[in-house]
Amino acid sequence: MDTDTPSAAAPLHIVCPACAAKNRVPRERLAESPDCGRCGTPLMLPRPADLTPEVFDRFIAGTELPVVVDCWADWCGPCKMMAPQFEQAAAMLPELRFVKLDTEAAPQQSARYGIRSIPTLLLFLDGQEVARQAGAMPAQAIVDWVRRELGA
Repeated sequence: MDTDTPSAAAPLHIVCPACAAKNRVPRERLAESPDCGRCGTPLMLPRPADLTPEVFDRFIAGTELPVVVDCWADWCGPCKMMAPQFEQAAAMLPELRFVKLDTEAAPQQSARYGIRSIPTLLLFLDGQEVARQAGAMPAQAIVDWVRRELGA
């Protein structure tokens, strides 16, 4: 038996976007809209979660599903135009986590990840950035980019 490959029955760790609690969720329950064991917030919403700077780092580091981050700001016209497209992409890939990070409210994270233009999409896998894409994109282009980067 290959010990490096996680068992299909092994639970996943998913961090709550509201309280940052790490939850163990059996893979077969992901489609059942599991809730956080601490605060009751749904863990697998079909739309992006707005993360606070305080939750962001724990969410990225502790969530075992791929995470797509939209780095945006309220004053950014292209960010506002892309927001509904990002939401559509989240609905098209419900097995991934889609989150939004307001770069104005999160200057430390913006600096750490070298966000120089917005909107910028970041793709994380196992807590590590694996890809990024700058500029507004339609929903299908976001989905295609994510699938290509994940090799799906």
